[in-house]
Amino acid sequence: MTTPGFTLRQVLLAAVSYFGLVFGAGFMLGAIRVPLLVPRLGERAAELLEMPLMVGVTVLAARFVVRRHAVPLQWSVRARVGAIALALLIGAELLLAVVMQDRSLAQYIASRDPVSGIAYLMALLLYAAMPCLLMRFRRPASNN
Repeated sequence: MTTPGFTLRQVLLAAVSYFGLVFGAGFMLGAIRVPLLVPRLGERAAELLEMPLMVGVTVLAARFVVRRHAVPLQWSVRARVGAIALALLIGAELLLAVVMQDRSLAQYIASRDPVSGIAYLMALLLYAAMPCLLMRFRRPASNN
C-alpha cells in the first residue's frame, strides 16, 4: 500500500537510490580504511573514525533522495523507503562478506568488533530512520 500519488515503484526507486548512494560511499571509504587505516590504527579505531563520515553521507543521501524523488511527508512512505534501503544494505554487506571475504555468515558476525559492531548497528538504525527523521528537521517553505 502506498499513498495516492506515490506508487510502490516510486518507493522502490527512492530506496534503491538511497541504498546506492550510501553503499557506494561506504565501499569507497572502505577501500581507503582497510589498506591505509586498519594496519596503522587497528580495525576498531579505523571503523570508529569512518563512522561519523558515513553518518554524514547518510544524512546527505537521504536529503537528496527525498527531494529528488519527491517522497511525501508521510511517515508510512518514508519508513518504507528506509526499511527497503536497509534490507538492500544488509543484503549487500552480507553478500560481500560471504563471497569476497570467503567467510560464512556465522564467521562474519563473529568477527565483528564488539564496540565498533554496536556502533555500526546504531548507524544502520539511523540509516533506516533517516528519511523519517528528516521530516522532523525540514526547513519551512519560503513564501517568496
